[in-house]
Amino acid sequence: MKVYATYNIKGGVGKTSTAVNLAYLAAASGRRALLWDLDPQGAATYLFRVKPWVKGGGRGLVSGKRPIDEAVKATDFDNLDLLPADFSYRNMDLQLDDAKKRTRRLDQLLSGVADDYDLAFLDCPPSVSLVSENVLRAADVLLVPLIPATLSLRTYAQLTRFVADAPRPRPAVVAFFSMADRRKRLHREVIDTVRRDHGPPRDHGPPRDHGPRIANTVIPSMALIEQMAEHRAPVPAFAPTSKAARYYEQLWAEIGDGSSPGD
Repeated sequence: MKVYATYNIKGGVGKTSTAVNLAYLAAASGRRALLWDLDPQGAATYLFRVKPWVKGGGRGLVSGKRPIDEAVKATDFDNLDLLPADFSYRNMDLQLDDAKKRTRRLDQLLSGVADDYDLAFLDCPPSVSLVSENVLRAADVLLVPLIPATLSLRTYAQLTRFVADAPRPRPAVVAFFSMADRRKRLHREVIDTVRRDHGPPRDHGPPRDHGPRIANTVIPSMALIEQMAEHRAPVPAFAPTSKAARYYEQLWAEIGDGSSPGD
């Protein structure tokens, strides 16, 4: 099971919309996909019309008293399941701190469902924490949405240092610009500068321990993406022929592993 995590130290950059849309696209292509909403705010859980509640809460999962497969819920979409958010996840750092192998616990939990899914997506809260350290150990690919602005790039530099300091094996880091508005001069300049300095990924689905890469695909700021909360569905589900859906399809084609179901 390959694990993708949408993560950024900074909030409000498009992590949840990315996780939801890419998980949907993976499932629509025939892959068995699981999305784990690790954010106690539960936005991804809301979008999939699932109650943000896990029996026993985060403590039950971390301790093993609540088997992870028993907490998984079906969504309205074939091949796509959800491990919902729970407000108790706000205390997950404390719960992980009490666990054995405290930086590998999420990886251990995901191994319990590895035979049931081809791909897992982790929608991560914005933080640098013990949860974040667990995500680095569990993920094969870290997907980092970036708003093309100075402070966002500063945060990205902090994130890449955080990953570089993590124990091996480290996840591949693929960043991409999100919520971009090419009418703004600053956005255009930042995108051009970062592309020139960092370049696109050298291949699809980079293996672990490759250095950070910037994807070619840019997700623009679009009203249709904001309407996901109104429709409570991924963009390609309620607007499959839209430009917004095509942007996410392009992103998944660029960063997805490209293998066939069952590989």
